[in-house]
Amino acid sequence: MKEKLDHNNLPEHIAVIMDGNGRWAKKKGAARVFGHQNAIEAVREVTEGCAELGVHYLTLYAFSTENWGRPKLEVEALMQLLVSTISNEVETLMKNNVRLTAIGDLESLPKSCNHKLKEAIELTNSNTGLTLILALNYSGRWEILQAAKKIAQMVENDQLQSSEVNVSLWENLLSTKNIPDPELLIRTSGEMRISNFLLWQIAYTELYVTPVLWPDFRREHLYEAIFAFQQRERRFGKISEQVKS
Repeated sequence: MKEKLDHNNLPEHIAVIMDGNGRWAKKKGAARVFGHQNAIEAVREVTEGCAELGVHYLTLYAFSTENWGRPKLEVEALMQLLVSTISNEVETLMKNNVRLTAIGDLESLPKSCNHKLKEAIELTNSNTGLTLILALNYSGRWEILQAAKKIAQMVENDQLQSSEVNVSLWENLLSTKNIPDPELLIRTSGEMRISNFLLWQIAYTELYVTPVLWPDFRREHLYEAIFAFQQRERRFGKISEQVKS
């Protein structure tokens, strides 16, 4: 499948909703945490695959604001796993010239998690290849609400007139400031929803849903998603004839 890809038509930014860890574990008669532990290889495969292809940005939906409502033991295990994974993967990120960053309400994460994340972000800051963005304690509604509050505060402080509010201003107040909108959004596990992810940014993103559960997702599945993306005609509200001309 990799040989079939048009390397002149790669998405600049790929976003992934990593879904199916719990179901994967359940199929094996194990606790949900077992699925999260075995999802690390999928993260590594997709990150290295994007880096090798020359994709510029990869955003992984790692933990949503709604995930705090899951069983306490699962949330605690996820946080511990996140800390250990970030620590263990820094060497691989450096080897592949990957720059790590994150979006979301990071200050509300456990201190140990936040510390390791900031440490890894600083260590990889000078890398010039793929930018890997972890969406942690993130939701699209939370992000939009934060931007609205900032605008309201600016208007209240006489720093901004309502007539000055436009798309450019709004996008500069989002977590994804200076990051292009995703061109391709991949969701694993077959679920047909976007789960409060990048609600503003995916207005014209191509969606690709695969029944593959996230712990089983590998580079070949990534190539399949990109190949499907390359077969589509992106019209952005125009008609086909306008795009072709």
